[in-house]
Amino acid sequence: MKGVVISYRRGRHTQRNNQMLIRVDGVDTKEKAVKLIGKKVVWKSRKAVINGKVSGVHGSKGVVRAVFEKGMPGQSLAKEVTIE
Repeated sequence: MKGVVISYRRGRHTQRNNQMLIRVDGVDTKEKAVKLIGKKVVWKSRKAVINGKVSGVHGSKGVVRAVFEKGMPGQSLAKEVTIE
């Protein structure tokens, strides 16, 4: 499955660099997004591969939260990830 990194998971004054919000293709409800919890997420660039895991649902429109093994660079925003 493919998804797109939307943003960092953040609050009003904080930003968690290893947690990202991901919009998954074909997933538009909370019920469909719940089925993805626990799946592996991979972001690839020319120099690095960063692995993560879907940790939960964000909202009711099918967006999921993913926790990565280390901080994600700003270049990952609006880029594609693979969900296995």
